Parts: sequence; C-alpha cells; structure tokens
Amino acid sequence: MNKPVTDIDKRQATDRLAASLFAEVLIAEQLSRNLISKALPRGMQISHFSVLNLLAHVNEERTPAQLAEAFHITRGAMTNTLSRLEWAGHVHIRPDWDDARRKFVSISTAGRSARDAAIAAFMPLIAEVVRDIGADRVRSALPVLRELRIRLEGGPG
Repeated sequence: MNKPVTDIDKRQATDRLAASLFAEVLIAEQLSRNLISKALPRGMQISHFSVLNLLAHVNEERTPAQLAEAFHITRGAMTNTLSRLEWAGHVHIRPDWDDARRKFVSISTAGRSARDAAIAAFMPLIAEVVRDIGADRVRSALPVLRELRIRLEGGPG
C-alpha cells in the first residue's frame, strides 16, 4: 500500500534536490577554475582575466568601485587586482579630472592582447567540453543556470 506524500516529504525531496544542484554547481565551478587557471598565460590569474574581459567587453572606463561591485568583491580586493594589472601594463588607471578622490580604469593595448591570448589558451578546452556534452544539452541548461545566477544576485524571484 502506498502511503500519501506529505508536505514534509515534498520539502525533504526539494532540500535534497537543492543540495544536489548546489553541490554540482560548486564542483563544476572549482573544476572549471582549475582548467582555466592551468591554461592561462604565465602570471595571469582568473581574477585578472575577468577584469580584462569585462573592460574589453564594455570598451569604456570603469571606476574601481564599479568593478568591485560587478564582481561582488570588496574594493580592497579589486584595488589589489588592479595594482597587479597596472604593474603588468594591462590597464591604465587615471584620476577623475572632476573629483581627485576617484579613479578610472581602462584596458590597455597590452591588456587586450593578454586577454586575447588567455581566451586562445582556454577556449579550445571549454569548447571541447561543450562538444562532448552536446550543444543542444548545454543550450537547454543555460536558462536554468542564468536564472540561478539572477536569483543569487538578488534579482526577481
């Protein structure tokens, strides 16, 4: 005889599903970072690439505070990353001519080249993963992953 499914049973099943989802996302994130880190040009970290990639995409200056907010990190952590990128010649940091307390960051020609080299190094590896899984399956997973990201960012839910 089948026993009726209770609200507690449903909640426990949902909890197990949530735990499985987040375990898979966390493990995939760690393995992805490891794969990409190994492929990046010497001396480049994922945080460096991420900043260069964002600056290349927006193709306009950003303040360190805007960059920190975009990556959900502290201003101090962003300042550290920007200092390393500036030292490597990958970004230009200039004062705001209207407010000396503020700075603006832009990607340099060398930074754009470094970003392009990084993409060339790891893109074949991640493209192979997508080919192995299948483009249609990856495409069908993207809306769920995108909604998960939006919810975690505090978006509509």
